[in-house]
Amino acid sequence: MASDIQERIKKLIIDRRLPSGAPLPTETELMELLGVSRNSVREALKALQAMGIVEIRHGFGTYVGPMSMAPMIEGLTFRTVAGHYRGEDSLLQLLELREAVETGLIARLAGRVPATDLAELDALVARMEEEATGGDVRADTDRAFHATLYRGLDNLLLSELVEAFWDAFHRVRTDLVDSSPDPKVTFRQHREILEAVRSGDAVRAEAAVRDHFGNIRTRLRSAHREG
Repeated sequence: MASDIQERIKKLIIDRRLPSGAPLPTETELMELLGVSRNSVREALKALQAMGIVEIRHGFGTYVGPMSMAPMIEGLTFRTVAGHYRGEDSLLQLLELREAVETGLIARLAGRVPATDLAELDALVARMEEEATGGDVRADTDRAFHATLYRGLDNLLLSELVEAFWDAFHRVRTDLVDSSPDPKVTFRQHREILEAVRSGDAVRAEAAVRDHFGNIRTRLRSAHREG
């Protein structure tokens, strides 16, 4: 019953073509539209809010939610942490998921990244070099590089997916494993990815991404053995 009400509310959003932030009918209106009780409506809305499909603003009403990847990130993070404490190589599995996605996409970017994005990537690599000289490459610089790189696909869903995997992986790695990367290696590998993409060489670009992930994998395995 509860899942049926959720599906009917989702259908209402689709049928009315409501964008994120648009107000939904009131609880009373939903009760009348769906022919169900107030408690049933509230339970369905709470479940949909947990998925990011609706947003309940107490005292103001219910709105179409951001429909972000946040619930997936939470699920991936929890699944990876739980697996780690069961003795699974769950962090490596999450890394392999990221690698499969990014190596599958990078060839499509070779020679096709807009000039404005290339300029932004150049600035990020320069920032990485400065940070590597002074200590560690900051996580937000690394995140910005990957987000800017895959923005060139002009596919919002793919870009959000790449960022979701990045967020989940780095949250878990920070909590579970002490595997600080060599900042100079991090800088050089990102520079190589950028130059390969700029040159239009899809094979070189894929090799650069695999080398980057291979380095992370080696450090994780080493940290796992030490742990």
